[in-house]
Amino acid sequence: MNFLYFEYLPILLFIFISFLLGLIIFGLSRLIADQAPDAEKVSAYECGFDPFDDARNTFDVRFYLVAILFIVFDREATFIFPWALTVGELSAGGFWTIVDFLVERTVGFLYIWKVGSLEWD
Repeated sequence: MNFLYFEYLPILLFIFISFLLGLIIFGLSRLIADQAPDAEKVSAYECGFDPFDDARNTFDVRFYLVAILFIVFDREATFIFPWALTVGELSAGGFWTIVDFLVERTVGFLYIWKVGSLEWD
């Protein structure tokens, strides 16, 4: 049982050093940094123009929907590239697994296209 604890010692040491380093960094920044920034530094920045509206106004939900759809369908590329490199070495099960993945992605894309999630009107 003592051997098991010895294997976890580097991990515990890493966690302790990371925690200690984090405390040191936050403590030094609290001591050294200017705690009273001027109004120009904390003002909103909008492409070089003065802010003309409240920074807390709501965005159209379609913006978030398009962003989430981009992330979801971008993940497809992370699975396609390694598969394309090893397609000649895969078994039939590996080939049909990626075909199933592509079919499900295509059906999902056709669905979001049909319900109009990609329209920006």
